[in-house]
Amino acid sequence: MVELIITEKPQASKKIAEALADGKPIKKMEKGVPYYEITRGKQDIIVGCAVGHLYTVGETEKNGWKYPVFDLMWIESGDKKGSEHTKKYLSVLKKIAKQAKTFTVACDYDIEGEVIGLNVVRYACKQKDAQRMKFSTLTKEDLVHAYEHKSKTLDWGQAQAGETRHFLDWMYGINISRALTSSIKKSGRFRIMSAGRVQGPALKILVDREKEIRAFKSEPFWQISLQGNVHKEVLEAWHEKDKFWKQGEANAVMKKVEGKKQGKTDAVNRNETKQAPPTPFDLTTLQTESYRALGIQPKETLEIAQELYTGGWISYPRTSSQILPSEIGYLKIMKALQKQEGYAPLVQKLIKGTLTPNNGKKTDPAHPAIYPTGVEPRGIKERKHKVYDLIVKRFFATFATHALRETQNVRIVVEQEGFVAKGTRTVEPGWHVFYAPYVRLEEVTLPKVAPGDSVAISSIDLHAKETSPPKRFTPASIIKELEKRGLGTKATRAQIVDTLFQRNYVTGGGSIEATEIGMKTEEMLEKHMPKIVDDQLTSHFEAEMDEIRENKKQPKEVLEEARQVLTTVLADFKHREKEIGEELATALMDTWAKESTVGKCQNCEKGTLVIKRGKFGRFVACDQYPECKTTFALPSNALTKVSDKACEHCKNPMILVIRKGKRPQELCINQACPSKKMELTKQQSSEMDTKTCPKCGEGKLTLRKSIYGQFIGCSRYPKCRYTQKNADTTPDAELPQE
Repeated sequence: MVELIITEKPQASKKIAEALADGKPIKKMEKGVPYYEITRGKQDIIVGCAVGHLYTVGETEKNGWKYPVFDLMWIESGDKKGSEHTKKYLSVLKKIAKQAKTFTVACDYDIEGEVIGLNVVRYACKQKDAQRMKFSTLTKEDLVHAYEHKSKTLDWGQAQAGETRHFLDWMYGINISRALTSSIKKSGRFRIMSAGRVQGPALKILVDREKEIRAFKSEPFWQISLQGNVHKEVLEAWHEKDKFWKQGEANAVMKKVEGKKQGKTDAVNRNETKQAPPTPFDLTTLQTESYRALGIQPKETLEIAQELYTGGWISYPRTSSQILPSEIGYLKIMKALQKQEGYAPLVQKLIKGTLTPNNGKKTDPAHPAIYPTGVEPRGIKERKHKVYDLIVKRFFATFATHALRETQNVRIVVEQEGFVAKGTRTVEPGWHVFYAPYVRLEEVTLPKVAPGDSVAISSIDLHAKETSPPKRFTPASIIKELEKRGLGTKATRAQIVDTLFQRNYVTGGGSIEATEIGMKTEEMLEKHMPKIVDDQLTSHFEAEMDEIRENKKQPKEVLEEARQVLTTVLADFKHREKEIGEELATALMDTWAKESTVGKCQNCEKGTLVIKRGKFGRFVACDQYPECKTTFALPSNALTKVSDKACEHCKNPMILVIRKGKRPQELCINQACPSKKMELTKQQSSEMDTKTCPKCGEGKLTLRKSIYGQFIGCSRYPKCRYTQKNADTTPDAELPQE
């Protein structure tokens, strides 16, 4: 009797086959899809794989742009554009399922994995139920344990909650998106618009922050600083009032202390505080910490963590838990990590004591907090290794002792006016040692002073300042905010934010700014469909899905409630379709104009440089063409965004260049800019000096850099535009050739 084990990804099927096989697995290939035949004891097993979701939600009947629609069903993902690659995986699973008599789901143990497994079981395998393996790592030990202790049925609470989420998201997404797109069509234009169950409230959070910033009116205030030294050590202090909201009061203080050369310490206060070790990583904390410490976007962090998991190097990353249970074997993992380069000294310090992690409060019914398995990753790129190292160091730090920090305040009196110098330093590093280099704390050590010590004043200065507007959200802080409000899931929040960028509702690199079309879309939704952007309604449905998972609520109740909400909301929207569409169309044009305007043309000084699209892709050109023929190329291998900065060397506009896996760069668009000249070694300079431009025969070849990377160009540019790739430094450069 053959058993079919269904996995979520090809790499997982390989790991499971190798872990369970008595001998070596027999790898079979069908249409480029791998599956494995193994024997375990007397049991013949086939291990097959999906490639994520093989089924997706679709309409029962096609309705064009009509809405509302609520008749839905599961359809094969391969029938949808962009998911055609899933067809061959489903075809192979259907074929090998015919050989099996028993079925086991070994997809990731979470809501999405349960839905993937459920759909394969009931539609591809034609079964009503299956056995279920539950594991948090892809190590042999855990996989064998999961197989030998598998449950007799699927996790039906999790499966129904996941299916309900998919149905809810489809009902919201298809209906709201059609309503917005139809309204645009009524204005005589066409653009695909979208909003969703979580996307709407997420957009509202960002738009509300943008409105706060735009409405903000700065207030002036004044501060007074003192620079001096005591016992020949430098000291900086600020007036104890901190901010003066009336300039007259600040001037009065300055009149008393200005020009004074001596002060005395009045009081010295020291306070020591214990700083607890960090809690273990849940997914949100990993994403925010990776962004803070490594500059890696949350979505990419999740992608990297998933690869580290399927490689068997860390535990399952899509978890909300901050708890490391003792069952994972702390000492066993530590000893395995000890064998990896650079970790041995840290492990030796930790295993001398009792291994007790500083567990947090957040839990997850399916998985523990993220931890390294101890298996050494080999052949991974630097960026992935950085995330792996962050996870390992966080694991270490949770077992370490408290750090001891000392804060010190020194009050200095000058003509009866008090100034306070503040310092904070680490007395005992504790867990800081194990989390290096990711601990970034301010260290300000003050001189050793006692009350009554003399302070030699070098200067006392008045500073005129203004209050700052609220900060924009970063990709990390918005995910944290979504979690705080109960919007989305640990696995979907980064994708929700990414969708807002794709729809051009928001823009920005380090900070997220709502665009005009994002502002207008949210305004229209709030005005005509306020429930769609109501985070309380969305979090209400999230809570109901948790109740479904706990078998406290039925899916039909939740879906019917959502249907009633949407029916009412969309009926009101239809009455104002044309009016809404015209407002959205105007916002679209305004957004495009803003985002395609690069800056002033430095050549003709009359025109404006704008982004255009030609047969070779996007480029920058002067809008005074044909009188001014100034053009600049844009890279086709990167995303480019308009920057509000001008180059300090040539005054041409800068542009933000974003490449996957790299930090965004602001670069001058002018290829001949002095900033593009590279520093050469003597050997390089000698070689370049001997090479004449093969095109004009007059200029010398020079090494330069542009938004494409480094390249070799003629020194007579722009009269001669000869360029060639520098194969040693930029194998991937895409430079225009003439």
